[in-house]
Amino acid sequence: MTPDTAVWYFDFVSPFAYLQLAALRALRERLAIEPVPIVFGAVLARHGQLGPAEIAGKREFTYRFVQWQADRAGTPLRFPPAHPFNSLAALRLCIAAGAGWPAVNAIFEHIWRDGLAGTSAVELAGVARALGIDDASRAIARDEVKGRLRVNTDAALAAGVFGVPTLALGAELYWGNDATAMFADRLADPTLFTGDEYRRIATLPVGVVRTRAGRGGDGTTS
Repeated sequence: MTPDTAVWYFDFVSPFAYLQLAALRALRERLAIEPVPIVFGAVLARHGQLGPAEIAGKREFTYRFVQWQADRAGTPLRFPPAHPFNSLAALRLCIAAGAGWPAVNAIFEHIWRDGLAGTSAVELAGVARALGIDDASRAIARDEVKGRLRVNTDAALAAGVFGVPTLALGAELYWGNDATAMFADRLADPTLFTGDEYRRIATLPVGVVRTRAGRGGDGTTS
């Protein structure tokens, strides 16, 4: 990967990845961005986290926040029939179709623009045909397709990815749709994050560590 190339790690389960697509189209006029489908669930498992849609209260807020962002940006968005959902079939279809931007856009639009289910070959049959794949079941069942998804996810974890969507520019990670402007500013000024305060906070010491057992009443270690 060169300084003029970025990697976009994503999972179709993420509405924030869908919301970021429009900004990525503009950014791709400034540098090459490679879309890399990964399994968000595996990322959460590695870091011992729950997804935002798995936490009561946060789930409801997140859905309102997503819809509000879409309405504010004028981005057509309709939630699929259920969420979170198993996105393996969609991820594998993307890879089977070449994992290029046409496949990425088509599958995201199927799920998040049109609000259609995408958890199986049957549910994805229409978008698969539009991508030139007549037998979606066979395509997503291929060992090389499954293997590529595992390799992609392992590469993301090795790069330090902890959420989706994530833009990677070299070793720098920009997580979430909210960080799009931050990434764009970094492109405009490669020295943006090299100032004294950025260097200081990069090595800021940890002041308190919470543990699962033995917490004090304030959630700190007792």
